[in-house]
Amino acid sequence: MGLLIYANGKIEHTDALTGAEGTPGTTYLLAGSDSRADGAVEDDTAGQRADTIMVMQVAGGTTALISLPRDTYVEVPGVGPSKLNAAYSVGGPPLLTQTVEQLTGLTVDHYVEIGMGGVQGVVDAVGGVELCLDYDVDDELSGLQWTSGCHHVDGPTALAFARMRYADPRGDIGRAERQRQVVGAVMDEVTRPANMLNPFVQVEVVDAATSAVTSDRDSGIIDLGRMALAFREATGEGGVMGAPPIADYDYRPPGVGSTVLLDEEQAPVFFERLRDGELTPADVETPEG
Repeated sequence: MGLLIYANGKIEHTDALTGAEGTPGTTYLLAGSDSRADGAVEDDTAGQRADTIMVMQVAGGTTALISLPRDTYVEVPGVGPSKLNAAYSVGGPPLLTQTVEQLTGLTVDHYVEIGMGGVQGVVDAVGGVELCLDYDVDDELSGLQWTSGCHHVDGPTALAFARMRYADPRGDIGRAERQRQVVGAVMDEVTRPANMLNPFVQVEVVDAATSAVTSDRDSGIIDLGRMALAFREATGEGGVMGAPPIADYDYRPPGVGSTVLLDEEQAPVFFERLRDGELTPADVETPEG
């Protein structure tokens, strides 16, 4: 109980929810911020963007984790046609939430944002994680050096693994898969009995995670714990992970640049099935991009 009170007091909160009428199930919006303010990444990039955007839906006995490519072509309220992560750049969590709700038809119940340093810190707190990638990587931008196969890695390597984009032949789609793999691996380690029963590990994990986590004002440590368990379900057997149907990986509307265009006919049906807990792994199989 003392650890719960300690953890709850360390979580940062922000305005994020829109107050829209609720939709079935429980909807989590997970955003990974690529702000350099926490010092985890040192380069000349200024400002803050949503580097990772995921929607997790718990409904109908099914847990689904859906990655929304940050370059998804959307209508940002009050801004106009743009990339999805522009909503965060312009209006922070509230506008990102509003844009995602407009895109998916789901009302967000819980918003959780984690900075780059949070990924690195939590991985180190659990003693590293095992990650797999079936090709060699030498990526100067992310700093990832990888030999094809599975490796037990530390926090900085896991962070580079999650950030690597330009050396991935599938760009944001491949990166989203690796980001889900990293978080899934962290959840597996955090919930291992040996770590769950080790108070020193628990305190290290709480310190690392809460120092980089920001949630909406209505969510506390219990909500984050439920989210963690749901994430483990989504990344385990019987869970559903992937991306919505994509029509074009390099759609170039005027004045916006290269974007990811969702399938205008299939995406609405996809999000309805997501809402109702009816998605299956076959629904989220993403073709090569």
